[in-house]
Amino acid sequence: MAENTEKTLAQKLKDELFHKTKNAYDVLSDEVIDAAYAYAEGYKKYLDLGKTERECVTESIRMLESDGFKPYTFGMPVEVGGKYYYNNRNKSLSAFVIGTESLANGVYFTASHIDSPRLDLKQRPLYEADGLGYLKTHYYGGIKKYQWTAIPLALHGTVITADGRSVNINIGEDETDPVFYIDDLLPHLAAQQMKQPLSEGIKGEQLNVLSGSRTFEKNFPEGIKLNILRILNEKYGMTESDFITAEISVVPAFKARDIGLDRSLIGAYGHDDRVCAYPSLTALMEVKNPVHTTMAVLADKEEIGSEGNTGMQSIVYFDIIKDLANTLGVSEIVVRANSKCLSSDVNAAFDPNFPEVSDKRNVCYVNNGVVLTKYTGAKGKSGSNDAAAEFVAFSGKVLDDAGVVWQTSELGKVDQGGGGTVAKYIAKMNVDVIDLGVPVLSMHAPYECVSKTDVYMTHKAIVAFFKA
Repeated sequence: MAENTEKTLAQKLKDELFHKTKNAYDVLSDEVIDAAYAYAEGYKKYLDLGKTERECVTESIRMLESDGFKPYTFGMPVEVGGKYYYNNRNKSLSAFVIGTESLANGVYFTASHIDSPRLDLKQRPLYEADGLGYLKTHYYGGIKKYQWTAIPLALHGTVITADGRSVNINIGEDETDPVFYIDDLLPHLAAQQMKQPLSEGIKGEQLNVLSGSRTFEKNFPEGIKLNILRILNEKYGMTESDFITAEISVVPAFKARDIGLDRSLIGAYGHDDRVCAYPSLTALMEVKNPVHTTMAVLADKEEIGSEGNTGMQSIVYFDIIKDLANTLGVSEIVVRANSKCLSSDVNAAFDPNFPEVSDKRNVCYVNNGVVLTKYTGAKGKSGSNDAAAEFVAFSGKVLDDAGVVWQTSELGKVDQGGGGTVAKYIAKMNVDVIDLGVPVLSMHAPYECVSKTDVYMTHKAIVAFFKA
């Protein structure tokens, strides 16, 4: 007897009325999946070359210039189809392409951040204690302090020496380099430590980086400190006073690597939020001759509130739009009112090991595509942009029309905690904005995890947005 495959009325209604999420591997062709894996190779290189915001700016400019982008200065003439970038103090970057339509129709732009949680050296970091040399740190952004002990660490940064030279430091990334280390208490003697809450097991003032143990000269006071300074002086021309002007960060010495036997995932330091910054750049370069003027903003300081003249609260990003409006003879107010923005930042992927913190109906999943986040914030949506229904609908239609696999999410259960993005600072300028980004496992850890298909869908989503 032939099997009856005709759908019942209930099944038809369910197909028509129910919302369905999609796993990328169930709906994407093998060709697209192969493209996602190939795309991941460039992204991994970007991560390894850009472990600080300064390094990200350097690598991003290299990418842009190879695609024909030119440096922008305020007041300079621009032309339709022209490709420009503005380097803000080597710590944030804005790149844009002048569209074929009037700027009065608005700028379509993304805003990502290129800073990540880390440890920064204090201004007087170097000291010697009981036969060991250490560097004192002050952590930057939201971290679990215990995760930074007993792992290989590297020093990255910039030093301005007494004679005015700018010297870049990168120690711990090359296979022949030494690495650095924060020691932890052995479990045999950690009975009291292990009774502490996780947040108290390692304190901020204990995040001291082991940096040497050999004395410069036998029986010489502070000989270990002197020997470390001698090495820094010979290699970089530094003295101890140069630490005062330096920006030196301690970051994990890990490389970006494939995770899993199927190589479907990427483990790395700094996915948050370079996993959105890189697709923003590649999308900007891919879309040729856009109708609207398109822009990718790579901002600094998001992890500490987007402060300072390189954070998203700085007016420099909108100064660029204002200057373009003046140059092209249109109203800046009109330009901003007609502009649209994707605040391209990550969201927390559902973790089966910790299901209790998420609402499974309203959380994002690994491999279910790029995440559209209507609101972030904490508890009662505090600190959230909360995008308007019209712009959520616009964004969803752009993704659907382009065949992008996407999903929605909030950040944890209602009273679980929460977090914010740069969206609210953009919304203050009367710009429609919504958060869009990649689901991340172990966010803010020294080694985070993302899916290759989710990263690629983020690139495809931003391409579609720039073409909308």
